[in-house]
Amino acid sequence: MYNGKDQKTITLSTIRELKSRGEKIACLTAYDSTFAYQLDQAGIEIILVGDSLGMVVQGHKTTIPVKVEDMVYHSRIVSSSINHAFLISDMPFMSFYNPDIALENAKKLMQDGGAHMIKLEGNKSQINIIEKLALSDIPVCAHIGLRPQSVNKMGGYKVQGKENKEAENLINEAKRIEESGADILLLECVSSATAKKVCESVNIPIIGIGAGPDVDAQILVLYDILGITPGKLPKFSKNYMNGQNTIQQAIVDYIEEVKTQKYPSEQHSFK
Repeated sequence: MYNGKDQKTITLSTIRELKSRGEKIACLTAYDSTFAYQLDQAGIEIILVGDSLGMVVQGHKTTIPVKVEDMVYHSRIVSSSINHAFLISDMPFMSFYNPDIALENAKKLMQDGGAHMIKLEGNKSQINIIEKLALSDIPVCAHIGLRPQSVNKMGGYKVQGKENKEAENLINEAKRIEESGADILLLECVSSATAKKVCESVNIPIIGIGAGPDVDAQILVLYDILGITPGKLPKFSKNYMNGQNTIQQAIVDYIEEVKTQKYPSEQHSFK
């Protein structure tokens, strides 16, 4: 059974090394110090303080109401409880609408929130912002495919990359994003076939959520794998509390299934 309690501190270099040797990378969200501690002790490699906190913590219907101050607060309390994991924090809606604003808010998330990297949603229109952050030595995770902050513009929560034109656009976006200096790319709700093509088109590590088995890393919302999210779970999620008596074991089981490539299965992927 996978046990990460004795692991070393995870850095961006570590993540690149894991990708280079073909070892899958396990990621989960966290929003508070208690759960962050449990994830860190279990051996999770990447923790994301996602703006999904707007829905699962604050009770909003979307992530759009989340503010920079919310992200700094939750990043800071998560950061206080981790010793090993690599911490990524989301840039919330309208916090990076131009390069200077993006730089200022990224600085807050890293200096005040303790983030090791920031993540921003966007397509090729965000290239100049990614370039600005990269030139300022701010590690960047770009986020394409389904972008929850743009859900109103995109017409709802729909699988991306199913059509040839959509797939071509995602591949081109990924290439442009890598060239602009992004260090990691996150794909959300993308058909497995298209996600595989994206992986073959760029060299930076790729995190997937609902993007099939061929990406370098998997991420899920912590509350989803613990079965405490109200309502219906997304197709790509899995309740790891089924058959378990402790939260700690559920987290370890998730990590082990990612590492051994048991998760995601076909039932958790999109065609």
